[in-house]
Amino acid sequence: MIYINQVLQYTADSQRIRIIEIEESYAYVVNIDTTSAMPKRELYSHLEIELEQGELLRISDPFAKAIPDDELTSVQISKRDEDWATVENFILPNMKELLKKKGREVKIVEITAESGLGKTKVKKLLSRYWQRGMNKNAMLPDYANSGGRGKSKNLSNDKVGRPRRVTVNGEYRSGINITEEIKTQFEHAINKYYRKANNYSLKDVYHFILRDFYADRYKEDGEIQYRIWEANRIPSYHQFYYWFKKLEDPKKDIEFRKSAKEYELKHRPILSNSKIETNGPGTRFQIDATIADIYLVSSFDINRIIGRPVVYAIIDVYSRIVTGVYVGLEGPSWLGAMMALDNMVADKVEFCKQYDIEITDEQWPTYHLPEIIIADRGEFEGYAVAGLINNLNIKIENTTAYRGDLKGIVERKFRTINGKVKQKAPGAIQKEYKERGDRDYRLDATLNLKEFTALIITIMLQHNHKIIDKYPMEKAMITDGIVPTPVNLWNWGIQNRKGRLRTVDRDILRLNVLPRGKATISRAGIKFKSLLYGSKRAIEEQWYVKLKNKSIDIVYDPRHLDKIYIPNDNGMDYESCILLEPSQQYKLDFLEEVVFQQQLRNELEEEERSKQVQLTINTDTMMDQIIKAAEQKKKQALHQPTSKKEKLAAIRDNKANEKQANREEEKFDLSPTVAEQSTEIIDFTSRIKLEEQPQKKSPSRLMEKLKRKRDEEFGKDE
Repeated sequence: MIYINQVLQYTADSQRIRIIEIEESYAYVVNIDTTSAMPKRELYSHLEIELEQGELLRISDPFAKAIPDDELTSVQISKRDEDWATVENFILPNMKELLKKKGREVKIVEITAESGLGKTKVKKLLSRYWQRGMNKNAMLPDYANSGGRGKSKNLSNDKVGRPRRVTVNGEYRSGINITEEIKTQFEHAINKYYRKANNYSLKDVYHFILRDFYADRYKEDGEIQYRIWEANRIPSYHQFYYWFKKLEDPKKDIEFRKSAKEYELKHRPILSNSKIETNGPGTRFQIDATIADIYLVSSFDINRIIGRPVVYAIIDVYSRIVTGVYVGLEGPSWLGAMMALDNMVADKVEFCKQYDIEITDEQWPTYHLPEIIIADRGEFEGYAVAGLINNLNIKIENTTAYRGDLKGIVERKFRTINGKVKQKAPGAIQKEYKERGDRDYRLDATLNLKEFTALIITIMLQHNHKIIDKYPMEKAMITDGIVPTPVNLWNWGIQNRKGRLRTVDRDILRLNVLPRGKATISRAGIKFKSLLYGSKRAIEEQWYVKLKNKSIDIVYDPRHLDKIYIPNDNGMDYESCILLEPSQQYKLDFLEEVVFQQQLRNELEEEERSKQVQLTINTDTMMDQIIKAAEQKKKQALHQPTSKKEKLAAIRDNKANEKQANREEEKFDLSPTVAEQSTEIIDFTSRIKLEEQPQKKSPSRLMEKLKRKRDEEFGKDE
């Protein structure tokens, strides 16, 4: 539908028209962007078609204003009333004839004669009446446009603007006018010097302008020097500042001087809020980590300081309720994020009970999976999130680098936590930089990890029941009398908004968030990170014997290598594998410790390899020397067998003689040494007789066979 007094705008040339009358199948329109205009007749159906096709747009009436009379001057009211009387007495009664082009000029001449006004004045009143809304205030004079606000002036040779009040030698220096050429110089300097990472001030940029455009150049000692012109030949700093403000583009200035990230993070307009992206609880969760501003002590020895803990938090965007939390020493890393995700689906009553905090389900009713998790690029960009995406159907949205504002809800919560900690807890970081003489706040550390976790839980519980300032409440919430606390918004959203809440078995979530790896199957067991594991299924299906699948997918907990898990094909359960005896020594070690031990072993072996090469060379050299000496000794032997047969036939006898000689040398003698024995008297007579005894003949072949058989039975040759 098209209505009388409606304003439309053409998309092609931005011309604006007003509908001033509708008669049957025609509409009378007038151009409101010209100084004066007369009506034209258009087909009503043609205007409707142009509206449907988007060639015409409905826009707000630019002249529709609420101006009370008490804000008008007496002159404005007098002129308005005078012109309105003319319209009311002479124009309105003849409006039907004035709309039509044919006969309009004749009617205007008649009105001129009756009113005593000039023809131009009558046409001006007609145009003003039609263009500005066809009401009494359309006759108001345009005093608001007086003075040429926002328009540049045509400059003459004389200086415009307020004269300078400062004199030099008793004379006023008038300065110069800012011409288009000087404006171009200003713009050039702003782009060249101000919009740079050097962060030059406006004063610096002004000095660069004087140096580049308003100075004589000369050389002195081979260096270019500058002599600035007299004050009446250069623009003043105030003139430059005035035009800088006109040329200023805050977005561009910040992006060039700082960075685009700086602008987006701290200076961009905030015209929306995170809640618009959700349609109920569970649609979007934000997760982030921070290193808490406090030092903790060991749970084993209160005098040992262990450093600062990491706090992970997961918050529902719609209700602002905390859905998961982790306080520990892991991270910021996937392990810390994994623990927060595990807590997200945990029963919060049981979780709080571990820290001696008694709550009810109504105080912390969250144990659900979201549809989308908004996270940083770090932890949630690796392979570990594949299980969340593929098996649990959770979408991961990673923010761009240095854009913490895209997770503003959880980021703001961390500021609140650190603020509370600094107020209450000993060992908190009170200021970023210590001054000389300040006490070291680390020495005040008192809380251990469990106590600090209880403190964080207390803060989270308070947050869940605290009124959220500036929360964008819906009308239905106000009607239902909802106070905007996270728990109330969560419960109301579940009942009245669709949301995306889902639940999952905690073990299944763990199976999907634990890191994945590859294990190999060998006869020694299932090998992962040089550790050996075994399972009941592997034994029943004879994996170690068949060796059909040499590589399998496993999931593991890097903090607890006592077990690894083989996911089943259905994705719902798994096979547990335990450490075998050869690897039991690593039962209580973390993955990092196992890898470190392996790397240390490799480094030690690598260092020893050079020594091993030298040892091998020395061994080979020694062997060659021994062999060479033996060969030389053989060549120098006096009695050598005359034939091969004789040499081979004497092997057994030679072995027996050698064995007998070795037995004499190798036998144990437990009697006192020679030095301890008394002087022994040697009977030379008996010795001569022994030497004179003839040698026995070699036994017969038959006797040799009998002796050999005897030795074989009693094992004397072995």
